[in-house]
Amino acid sequence: MRVEARPLDGITVVSLEQAVAAPLATRHLADLGARVIKIERVDGGDFARAYDTAVRGMGSHFVWLNRGKESVTLDVKTPEGLGLLRELIAGADVFLQNLAPGAAARLGLAAGTLRSERPELIVVDMSGYGPSGPYRDRRAYDLLVQSEGGLVSITGKPDSPAKTGIPTADIAAGMYAYSGVLAAVLRRFRTGVGAHLEVSMLDAVAEWMGYPLYVTAYTGEQPPRAGLSHPVIAPYDAYPAADGEVLIGIQNDRGWARLATDVIGRPELVTDPDFATNVARVRNRARVDAVVAEATKKFTAGELVRRLDEAGIASARLNSVRQLIDHPQLAERDRWREVDTPVGKIDALLPPTTFADVEAAMGPVPALGEHTASVLAELGRNPDEIAELAARGIVSVPSGR
Repeated sequence: MRVEARPLDGITVVSLEQAVAAPLATRHLADLGARVIKIERVDGGDFARAYDTAVRGMGSHFVWLNRGKESVTLDVKTPEGLGLLRELIAGADVFLQNLAPGAAARLGLAAGTLRSERPELIVVDMSGYGPSGPYRDRRAYDLLVQSEGGLVSITGKPDSPAKTGIPTADIAAGMYAYSGVLAAVLRRFRTGVGAHLEVSMLDAVAEWMGYPLYVTAYTGEQPPRAGLSHPVIAPYDAYPAADGEVLIGIQNDRGWARLATDVIGRPELVTDPDFATNVARVRNRARVDAVVAEATKKFTAGELVRRLDEAGIASARLNSVRQLIDHPQLAERDRWREVDTPVGKIDALLPPTTFADVEAAMGPVPALGEHTASVLAELGRNPDEIAELAARGIVSVPSGR
């Protein structure tokens, strides 16, 4: 059965946001049906708009993170602009911000102030390092937090640390802000009480460090950088095929027995004491990898994956981004949708969480200030008043709006 109502229909979010972490959180809320009013600077807007021009002249980060939102430009450093923002917050269910440390409080937008006026309001403060402690006032960018959070120390090859290829710290913080808002909305429906949520990028990365954190805490030894291999499992790595590479993941000794017998044709290795157990294989990793690679390079990638599948062994191709875009699994499951933008339709992926009875909203990517006039009209401003605000640089309204 399909229904028309999306989970967050009727919820209004006002977001004073920029870059990645906060926009990711609110884009997910918009996909679930929330009305998201994105406040941008009059002079250029969210600076992610100008990171690049990869998507038909638009910034790739901005396109990814900002569909389904209404763009309103305000100079919140002016009394009039700040007043308009406060009017918007007064009608919102959620206010989210990721300004520089202390900036929201200086504007009179501290959570305590806003919730003293409206206890039912959900306020989300996002930051790099949290609201207290010796790092509270430091600027935080994704790579810096990856480094401070230890992620870089376990990423890369043994002799070469590396950051992750995507903004992991930003994404982690954005996802925790998103899930926190959902929990706060649910609690408010039950109790009528809002919430003050604090989400820091460092806290998010520290949580995602998972087993390396606990291994180091309780053994005193940091897991080494292992490239594509696994620090405590072998064989687990990318192995050569005649026309590429295939990642093979053996999780237990039964899997090793199937690999040795059914794929590489070396059944004697099942009982060889240097190969029989995972502990032994990790100790002899170089020999294990050499034996596996000598066998896998005789097959094409397609043939190797087929043999691994038949043996019940986990594997994956080492795909490029282009191969991901063209991935048959995404195509078969109809994961792509058209999204409107100021320069025409583009293709975008559905969000990972799929409701069986309703599809994600996936609204248009807004032009800078596209909704300023319509939103201010909702606040009771007439066209002449909006034009006067625009003339004074307090708001900006695109031509023809």
